[in-house]
Amino acid sequence: MKPSFPLSLTGALAVSSVSMALAADAPSGPAMLPVAPSVATVPAWPPVARAPKGAPNIVLILLDDVGYSWSSVFGGPVATPNIDALASHGLRYNNFHVNALCSPTRASLLSGRNDHEIGFGTIADAASPAPGYSSIWPKSAASIAEVLKLNGYSTAAFGKWHNTPTWEVNPAGPFSHWPTSLGFEYFYGFVEGNTTQYEPELFRDTTPVDTLKTPEQGYILNTDLANDAIHWLDEHDAAAPGKPFFLYFATGAIHSPHHVTKDWIAKYNGKFDQGWDKVREETFARQKALGIIPANADLTPRPRELPAWDSLAANEKRLYSAQAEVYAAYLAETDFEVGRLLDELKQSGHVDDTVVFYIVGDNGASGEGGVEGTIGYQASVDEQLSHLDEFGSKTLRNHVASAWAWAADTPFQWMKQVASHLGGTTDPLIVSWPGHIRSEGGIRSQFSHVTDIAPTIYDIAHVDFPQEVDGVKQLPLEGSSLAYSFDDPNAPSKHNLQFFETSGNRGIYKDGWWAGSRLGLPWDGIGKQGSPEPWELYNLTTDFSQAHNLADRYPDKLKELEAVFDSEAARNQVYPRNAPSVSSEPQVRRTNWVYRGAVDRIPPRLGPRMLGVSHRITAEIEIGENTPNGVIVAEGGRLGGYTLFVKSGFVAYEETPGLAGPHTQIISKDPLPRGKSVIEVVSEFEPDFRVDSKPANDSASGKRKRRQSPMVYHDTIMVNGTTEAAGDFVGSRIGGSVPETLDIGSDTGSPVSNEYDSPNRFNGVVTQVTFSVEEPTASSLATAAGGHGGTSTPTER
Repeated sequence: MKPSFPLSLTGALAVSSVSMALAADAPSGPAMLPVAPSVATVPAWPPVARAPKGAPNIVLILLDDVGYSWSSVFGGPVATPNIDALASHGLRYNNFHVNALCSPTRASLLSGRNDHEIGFGTIADAASPAPGYSSIWPKSAASIAEVLKLNGYSTAAFGKWHNTPTWEVNPAGPFSHWPTSLGFEYFYGFVEGNTTQYEPELFRDTTPVDTLKTPEQGYILNTDLANDAIHWLDEHDAAAPGKPFFLYFATGAIHSPHHVTKDWIAKYNGKFDQGWDKVREETFARQKALGIIPANADLTPRPRELPAWDSLAANEKRLYSAQAEVYAAYLAETDFEVGRLLDELKQSGHVDDTVVFYIVGDNGASGEGGVEGTIGYQASVDEQLSHLDEFGSKTLRNHVASAWAWAADTPFQWMKQVASHLGGTTDPLIVSWPGHIRSEGGIRSQFSHVTDIAPTIYDIAHVDFPQEVDGVKQLPLEGSSLAYSFDDPNAPSKHNLQFFETSGNRGIYKDGWWAGSRLGLPWDGIGKQGSPEPWELYNLTTDFSQAHNLADRYPDKLKELEAVFDSEAARNQVYPRNAPSVSSEPQVRRTNWVYRGAVDRIPPRLGPRMLGVSHRITAEIEIGENTPNGVIVAEGGRLGGYTLFVKSGFVAYEETPGLAGPHTQIISKDPLPRGKSVIEVVSEFEPDFRVDSKPANDSASGKRKRRQSPMVYHDTIMVNGTTEAAGDFVGSRIGGSVPETLDIGSDTGSPVSNEYDSPNRFNGVVTQVTFSVEEPTASSLATAAGGHGGTSTPTER
């Protein structure tokens, strides 16, 4: 029974020992968190927050880019026995919705508020000053972790985060929007939107850490994350066996790059030779047999933008089948590793006292690889086939063709980003709580949304959501608890209104009706502009899969829903729409950067901007008796970058424009002397304009057009004032959207050079590295903006 009087809170929980005991048994928390200390006449130890009696452990699992129907739990072609087993002892929610993009879904999941409402209308990487897209998590939206921590829970997060402003992802912070400042007492994972399974850039709390093994020694990120979560769980139980915990496990799989070892891929050899059209039909039949979709549901047709399997050439079929084999294997391996964590919960006795929420995807399956898929860059079918033996390995960043994403979202239309249709916004939800949910193996079809998870957790944990946290008034929760549906499959849904907007794609759900308007194609990228498609209208109470557009039949209903969307959009900061050309942070022009000692993980946006300008790198080092080896400075990785390193005593400078480009290297003629040395790389930039051999077709005067060729840098290595090597480098330095960092004394993440493995730390001393960059001229900025080796100007990088 709830207390009839309010409890006051602000600071560390401080109540008398008697009131503490009462609070421990109370089924609800106070109106304000944390609890304010009471006035004590006798000195006393500060009290400890204690969870309500009977509060369960909470495990929240989130996969990435999976789609509605790729896993066997919802009739898909990929065996996921651990998800299936969890579902057999819990509930499957077949009408559960997410936002159509990763950062927005995660923000809503962990806060219980709508995405735009708290600044996450898009991914953190595409933020802008528009309030709905700033990527700045407000203090008025306390996370599940924060509220549970202040109510006596231990909290930990593992894996992908992707909810920190990009300009705050650096060694100096601020860290106010990192997991450890948003309620999680422990974090191990990666902060950006994606990373590799073999060479990830990881943080423990806010500290960069190296992996303990190399890919050649068997390192896999999924395995590492599961190991760390298991270790944290065991340590927690050893130190605080009676304290409930909130464990958030977000693998980042199966987001691209699709990295998985050959033994897993072999399990799916030949399993997709029938093609995506047939796979969809087979999945659809299994879904009906499982009861995942209603018997009267229709299979929606293939979008005209995607090719029919039977129309493909033999080489195309071979490539696309192989892509799907890797994509499937990646999910199967992910299921195995998450299964190890679930098994540890059982082995440690956390069965009846633990609720597991398992969301199989943060949006629809990803079609961002385009119609042909990618291997880290856009390549022809034949070029991709030439790399077939490398699929799933560290040397590629492969991604399936878009039609496989469509197949992975059976029976719906479209895929990730497309918030106007269910293929972008619908994923499986599994809820398991043995001993408390009676109808094990059941299916629940109430309309529900990712914002319902937070209210559900507070409900079953007997925690009242606070009106204030740390003196900040809280935004109300947008969702509603799903606990009403645990034992009543026929209970009416309590979530009757929900808007969706991602990348200009708009959707609105109200009382069983759905209206949506699509903008562009999901492989066109985020921040699309242009004219949207006409609004469509669906009655989901009779048309589960959105197969029958009723816009012409019910124009008044459509007009009503359009008005509802606009009202919800205004309330939730959807307008003004995100402007991708607007920088998400202030830019300050600099020409000099100085780094003392070995420092890691400097984001490219904070480092020297050398694209299209002459520059100089000066490294002051010291070596002892050992033969010097290792990286002095590197930026980027396999997707493009440069590295200054020492191999067997000789200084090498190397650059690659990316997976598709060559590695260009110059190396000193003499080895480094013992003691202190100054190494310089002097780079002279020369935009190369040439005259076409014939007049341009559109020139009536016969004047010849100037044609811009790739940017050329003439680089010279100097050691202690002596020229040691020189050569021409063609391409950027580095520009574009290379996702890896600047490192001094190492090369973290994937290596720029194929001649070493990361991090290849320098075995001497890097005293200081200085970058001196010329002011860009109008012509160099124009050259840089021309797209040769990069997609952005120095001030936009």
